[in-house]
Amino acid sequence: MDPATKAIIGLLQRDGRRPYDEIADELGLTEAEVEQRVARLEDAGLLQITAVTDPLQMGFARQAMLGVTVSGVPPKVVAQAVSQIPEVSYVVLTAGGFDLLVEVIGTSDAHLLELVTRIKPLEGVTAVQPFLYLELHKQTYTWGVR
Repeated sequence: MDPATKAIIGLLQRDGRRPYDEIADELGLTEAEVEQRVARLEDAGLLQITAVTDPLQMGFARQAMLGVTVSGVPPKVVAQAVSQIPEVSYVVLTAGGFDLLVEVIGTSDAHLLELVTRIKPLEGVTAVQPFLYLELHKQTYTWGVR
């Protein structure tokens, strides 16, 4: 990835709505070049521009991370199954005390309980340990590029 493309990503990470003509002016490119580079990044799955909302302000009163233990099937199989649940926002295979970490967002404690009870019977799941979010202190998507 060339320096200009990295710079475009960095600018969009700070402000995903920044106009392409402003980015072009700052980087000495044409607006068309910026548009083409962004389109290529999106097509390759390297960049996604999206609105990040505050779940609490959107009516989702509960968030939790679920530690999931898997046995008898590859954890990736369970990860794929869990990823199909609409209330699941994040799934990662891990090394450590759990095989998967699964972030869920619900409207109430009862909704979170229902999500846990939907995950527990999946083939290979031996345990689900919920960690209820009390306060979010940092969430960022600005790790940059190498």
